Amino acid sequence: MRKLTVAILFALGLHGSAMAGLAEGANAYNARNYALALKEITPLAKAGNADAEHLLGLMYYMGRGVPRDYKQAFAWHYKAAVQGKADAQYVIGAMYYTGNAVPQDQKLAVQWFRKAAEQGHPDAQHALALMYRYHVAGMPQDLVIAYMLCNLAAANGHRNAIEQRASLVKQMSQEQIDEAQSMSRTWKPGTPLPTQSHTGSGGS
Repeated sequence: MRKLTVAILFALGLHGSAMAGLAEGANAYNARNYALALKEITPLAKAGNADAEHLLGLMYYMGRGVPRDYKQAFAWHYKAAVQGKADAQYVIGAMYYTGNAVPQDQKLAVQWFRKAAEQGHPDAQHALALMYRYHVAGMPQDLVIAYMLCNLAAANGHRNAIEQRASLVKQMSQEQIDEAQSMSRTWKPGTPLPTQSHTGSGGS
């Protein structure tokens, strides 16, 4: 079984905000004007804006406009994550999974990945799918849930999830595929994800 690796793919997801500073900061960040981004974002992050907290955490994580500091990156992402920012929840999950700046804790990683995945975050859905497929991080092997999660992530254009889904099909019965497809159709973002299926437990 190959080792599960979680790629940290940041999707900023900065939705339209009434605060001009956030838009200016995000635009400056995307234009690689990190000094201006830092100036615009920092006061908003300190005031508790989750999008700004996530972006400031990203700057610390990547070492853009500030010295790279994973502890600061975790701290700012955590502030955004507890406010429900899915991108930040995914990052917190990844940092717990890899033990980056915090003690490695796969149980906490799964909890944060699930929070993000239940909001429809495709990277988090893909990470959970791999955990279910390869029976890692304390997760039961369940090919049906793995397929379901890949299906959801693939619907949002996640290329690796599309490849994983194609690979999973080769290991699954038609009954398992049908159940996974049904679960994908009935699940809605903002609702809990299933933790087990009827036909997929144990794989094949």
